[in-house]
Amino acid sequence: MQSAPESPSQAAPSRAIPFYNDPKKRAILFQIVTVLMLGLLAYYLLSNTLANLEKQSIATGIGFLQKEAAFEIGESAIEYSAADTYGRALVVGFLNTLIVSFIGIIITIIMGTVVGIARLSSNWLVSKLAGIYIEVLQDIPVLLQLFFWYAFFYNILPGPRQALSPIMGVFLSNRGLVFAVPAAHPVHKYMAIATLVACVAIYIIRRWARARQARTGQPFPVFRVSLALLIGFPLLTWVLGGAPTAMNVPVFSGFNFKGGRNISPEFTALLLGLILYTAAYVAEVVRAGIQSVNKGQSEAAMSMGLKPGLVLNLVILPQALRVIIPPLTSQMLNLTKNSSLAVAIGYPDFVSVAGTTINQTGQAIEGVALMMIVYLTLSLLTSAFMNWYNKKTKLVER
Repeated sequence: MQSAPESPSQAAPSRAIPFYNDPKKRAILFQIVTVLMLGLLAYYLLSNTLANLEKQSIATGIGFLQKEAAFEIGESAIEYSAADTYGRALVVGFLNTLIVSFIGIIITIIMGTVVGIARLSSNWLVSKLAGIYIEVLQDIPVLLQLFFWYAFFYNILPGPRQALSPIMGVFLSNRGLVFAVPAAHPVHKYMAIATLVACVAIYIIRRWARARQARTGQPFPVFRVSLALLIGFPLLTWVLGGAPTAMNVPVFSGFNFKGGRNISPEFTALLLGLILYTAAYVAEVVRAGIQSVNKGQSEAAMSMGLKPGLVLNLVILPQALRVIIPPLTSQMLNLTKNSSLAVAIGYPDFVSVAGTTINQTGQAIEGVALMMIVYLTLSLLTSAFMNWYNKKTKLVER
């Protein structure tokens, strides 16, 4: 009589797999070992650095930020004097970097887009001139371009006594561009608020016009209305505030001009060099993005009676943006980081101010760390904004 076969539950238990043969456990072990080794390496480097600094009697920490800077800064967006602290000096340098980067990015995008579209123009002369600009500016290192513009302002333009004055109240010399500005008045603050209100109104109108056109097919003159709001709101505020016309006109006194607003040669040279260099790359990005759109899209739009400007604005560019935005983000980051070359022509950006601080205090590690943190923060903020904009403008696929 044969015994019944054993059921699966009565089968011999399987042997446990050793941890060194289990891929998951082995992977966790390797990661733990790697983290420990990196931690030990970081501890060794830090302790060794602190020991060497202590031997050389070099203080550590950021306490130096509260000490008196004792050096002047040629250009400042906020009030600053040599009696202020190193911390305030670094804030001045940071604001100078921020101003150059922000203005440079805005003008670069506009200029690069125009040149990129011109590169695809059916007009032979316009297309060739755009191509020459792109090839020449891309092939010359940005540092050499900064030196060129710096030398142009200091060696070619006349001194303040013989300053060029193409327009009344505007003077151009090797000390920079000096021009008249409205004299201080309380209404100017309200004009700035009116400009912000106009920008918000333009944003709302653009969204409404886009939804209305998608629903009814009828276009709305967004550009003309936006221009009217952008000019009309501040102008109306100016009239209601008494229409002040007093001007702060620059006057030559001693060896330079006093009064008005002065844009230094260093700032102008830095801005021109960064814009012209980066715009050449942005133009190629725009050209590639436009050419990535199927030619049948523009032909279909023109067959519906749309004008070339509307075809570009409503059909081509919205589809090209998904190709343009990623490399455009890289160019914006390059412009921000290339602004650190300002130290070569004497513009007091963050790197220049931090370098002076390091020379006076000996806090090299802290100073370099602050430089890295500042540029890392600017880059991350720019990338975050562009990633948000990229998701917002991407085509919705079914």
